Amino acid sequence: MKELKRWKSHATTLLSLYVPPGRPVSDIITMLRQELAITDNIKLKRTKDRVQRALTAAIDRLSSVSKVPSNGLVLFSGEDENMEEFICLLFSPPEPVTIYFYRTDKHFHTEFLEGMVEESDVYGLIVVERDEATIGLLKGTSLIVLEEVEGYVPGKHGKGGQSQRRYDRIIEELVEEFYKKVGEVVNKNFLPYLDYGKLRGILVGGPGYAKNDFLKGDYVDYRLRDKVINSLIDVSSQGEPGLKELVMRASEIIKGHKYVEAVNAIEEFKFHLAKDDGLALYGVNEIVSNLNSGMVKVLIVVEDHSDIETLLDLARKSGAVTYVIPESIPEYAWIKGTFNGVVAILRYKTS
Repeated sequence: MKELKRWKSHATTLLSLYVPPGRPVSDIITMLRQELAITDNIKLKRTKDRVQRALTAAIDRLSSVSKVPSNGLVLFSGEDENMEEFICLLFSPPEPVTIYFYRTDKHFHTEFLEGMVEESDVYGLIVVERDEATIGLLKGTSLIVLEEVEGYVPGKHGKGGQSQRRYDRIIEELVEEFYKKVGEVVNKNFLPYLDYGKLRGILVGGPGYAKNDFLKGDYVDYRLRDKVINSLIDVSSQGEPGLKELVMRASEIIKGHKYVEAVNAIEEFKFHLAKDDGLALYGVNEIVSNLNSGMVKVLIVVEDHSDIETLLDLARKSGAVTYVIPESIPEYAWIKGTFNGVVAILRYKTS
């Protein structure tokens, strides 16, 4: 999955397909052939060639399968523009596929496959205002920006009378159109997680009353509205900072979530580092030594650290609480760049 997540394309040419058990293979092949037939409408030859190659390879692989296995099928097909490599991977996953999903995109959609080997602790995140919104996910210790949506809503003006009322009506229509657009993005990204049984809840935030108006309107699928678990949270930013602010302001609601605990552990390390009380520890050799002696209370290590397996094994043996930090946590770059990717908090100060 880590390898597949690295594959990128400048256009929507990477094919992802999830087939639940019980669906006839012939139906899937027919659908892909129909998709192949309409690729002649793609204007850019380079994009058309890559989409056609991905679809043709997918059809060929599926043609060798007589029946969808009991756990369903997953297929990834396409060319990585950076590596100039092509892949067509077809397999039956470790757990049953519960949704039918087909999409060509700039990346492979591995999120449903990841859910089979990760805990089902996924929260949908929405930060919305009248002309801007960020849609994201909270999965374990990962904070993921899925899409950022922008609209155009003009500000107030000095007209009066009927002109003012007509202007206000136009503004409200633009706002409603924008909310509809945001709702479509929310439904597209969150409903598959709901169908897959992985969506634990949805957090909604934003400045002012926009978040209230958005939820009151009929913009989001009713099943997703039922998953909203907060009373709406004031958030001042958009993008990744806005999602982080939303999650941390809702920390009491989702208390015990891995992301919240990881961020709090990093803040505790910063506190001890600034206080210079001897409890903040860094340096691989020093951390390994203190892990061996059972002195480490908390180990914080970036996910791509070269010695991560050794460090995690020592932490398990010594009873240290461990947090593996992905790139999606802003402090990842700070920990990796300043402390070689690993820090720790001691149980008590050593002499």
